[in-house]
Amino acid sequence: MSQDLILVDRDPDDPIITLTLNRPDKLNAMSVELSDALDAEILRANEDGKTRAIILTGAGRAFSTGFDLNGEDFEMDTEGWLEDIGANCMRLRNIWESRVPIIAAVNGFALAGGLELVMACDIAVAAQSSCFGEPEVRHVSGPPSLLMPWTVPIRHARWLMYSGDTIDAEEAARIHLVNRVVPDDALLSEAMKMARKLARIPYPAAQTAKAALNHQQEVAGFEESWAFNRKAVAELHASPEGRYWMRLLKEHSLRDFLKRREAPFIDLS
Repeated sequence: MSQDLILVDRDPDDPIITLTLNRPDKLNAMSVELSDALDAEILRANEDGKTRAIILTGAGRAFSTGFDLNGEDFEMDTEGWLEDIGANCMRLRNIWESRVPIIAAVNGFALAGGLELVMACDIAVAAQSSCFGEPEVRHVSGPPSLLMPWTVPIRHARWLMYSGDTIDAEEAARIHLVNRVVPDDALLSEAMKMARKLARIPYPAAQTAKAALNHQQEVAGFEESWAFNRKAVAELHASPEGRYWMRLLKEHSLRDFLKRREAPFIDLS
């Protein structure tokens, strides 16, 4: 399963692996199986003793459109949501804590849980045509982690998380959501150039730099922030309004669900 859902390519010259989310027909929506397969590859790269940099990208025309909303009953109580969100937080935490630095090479859509993946990575390079957002607020939902205010200035975090708006790559770079924007056809080569730099840094120095930066966020309240968000979003999902939207998702096609969700905002784009 992992080999099908995650394509793994090891560079012949430097100790770098490229992991490609491989559900292009679903715009790399994060099913449980895909999420678990990615988690397994991240942990494997951390344990093999030889990988020094990871590139994460998506097959087809999207990095990832977020958590897969098809095929499951999401009408749960708070305890059910606490378990579900906790599992997603753990997978994102494994990316954030990875001793091997991870570069997101963002192609196309990076939305909701897909944007959470980007923000969990150490560095992000974006294709010119990529776009970003947390649109799930429009159907009474929220991200499993709270990475946005640790990534961009709070004014921009409020705009994106309150409105559900999407932004283009240039705006993402302007607000520091990504490090750099490059032409679409140069995305992987630019990500690989950065990966080669990271792979050639003496490993103890790279590990120390990451540990120190992560510790800075931890002492600033990172852990408490995630814990609060997990509980708040679980309660939101289990609220009458949250259950209403999850019931609509169960009763309608995803296309119709998204059309209904976006209808109030069409003339406000």
